[in-house]
This record gives sequence, structure tokens and C-alpha cells, in this order.
Amino acid sequence: MTVARSILLFGLAALAEIGGAWLIWQGVREQRGWAWMGAGVVALGLYGFVATLQPDAQFGRILAAYGGVFVAGSLVWGMAFDGFRPDRWDVTGALVCLAGVALIMYAPRPA
Repeated sequence: MTVARSILLFGLAALAEIGGAWLIWQGVREQRGWAWMGAGVVALGLYGFVATLQPDAQFGRILAAYGGVFVAGSLVWGMAFDGFRPDRWDVTGALVCLAGVALIMYAPRPA
């Protein structure tokens, strides 16, 4: 249950951070205005709180592992919302990052 909770929290964190950054991008680069940018700032703030809910108490470990989730999630977000089509190197890189997440977060450690 702890691993499933952790994975869910990483997904929520990615949604908040990547979504927040995308909203700000849309507000500035696509000139959608202050409401989009404000929503992005709120989402980015929410990301900070979601990260604190991870079962592991080590800040460095959580943020390092989340980096891999962010890489893969950003590619998926681009596909879903911007028509981005990753090539085999994008996909391979994302898989390497997710393997790193698994090692950092879920490898057995001595008690």
C-alpha cells in the first residue's frame, strides 16, 4: 500500500507542477492572460504541499526521485495538450528516468 500511495502522490505532484508550469506558459507565451498565470501559480504551490505527503521522510530522496517523474510526465503532458510526439530517444530517456525513480524510492534498504 505504501508504494501505491507513493506512486499516486508522484502522479498528483506531476499534475500540479507540470500543469502549473503549462498554465503559466499559456498565460505568457500564448497570451491567455493573468487568470491562467494565477491558476498556474496556485497549482505550483499545491505541488509543494503534495510532495510533503510522501511516506518517505527524506527531502532529497523525494525531490531526486520526483525529477524522473517530472521528465516522463512532461513528455506525456506535451503529447496530451500540445500535440508533441516523442521520438524513441525521448521515450528511452523517460524510461531510464523512471527506472531511476524506482531505484531511488523503492529499492530495499536496511532498517
